[in-house]
Amino acid sequence: MTFAADTWWQNPFGGQAEPDAVVPAVTGIIALFVVLSGRPWRVARHVVTLVHEGGHALAAVLAGRRLEGIRLHSDTSGLTFSRGRPTGPGVVFTMLAGYPAPAVLGVVFAGLAAADRISAVLIIAAIGICGILVMIRNVYGAFVVLLTAFVLAVVAFTGPTNLISVFVYTITWLLLLGAIRPLFELQAKRRRGAAYNSDVDQLARLTGVPGWLWILILGVMVTCTLVVGGAWLLEPMFRRM
Repeated sequence: MTFAADTWWQNPFGGQAEPDAVVPAVTGIIALFVVLSGRPWRVARHVVTLVHEGGHALAAVLAGRRLEGIRLHSDTSGLTFSRGRPTGPGVVFTMLAGYPAPAVLGVVFAGLAAADRISAVLIIAAIGICGILVMIRNVYGAFVVLLTAFVLAVVAFTGPTNLISVFVYTITWLLLLGAIRPLFELQAKRRRGAAYNSDVDQLARLTGVPGWLWILILGVMVTCTLVVGGAWLLEPMFRRM
């Protein structure tokens, strides 16, 4: 790569050079290890939950609902509060948006990375974090968002070129892969009868479509984004083979 860590922000909409050929594969392996692990996943899941709740919040605004706030909890769960009609397409869209949100953001980041727009990924991440911060309504949630913002700022403005590349690719893989595990965790909770108010169970009550079918639909969605996003991320490596 050729751009410097201290100059990307001077031309934020310009292109950057492709990463080293091994970066997409190595970062994918790192992200997969995190998603399949124990404690590292519990830490990384806070980021996935943050994007999940951000998806609910954005969908609520797009559906014309009144967004009231977001809460993030130490057990990696979260809640997004909005006011509006208790039934209808708007609330269904709002409920549906959470679980696919990390995967959708991941495929957007993958497309930008494939187009050598690493700086655009950093800018979108910063805007998203700021948007969520103003809607946070609890201390722990504010801590998670501010810590995420701090890590992003440190890497973006002080990290060397290769570190920025590795960071962006790892986060992108983490969003793509990390969107899948919560669905398995949710279904396991549903089998134990411990997820009565989960997104899919609320969707089931709103639409009459069984919760297991909603999980299947969401699983297909996040798997498709992983295939597309993964292909974009790995394309530079295959092109150089």
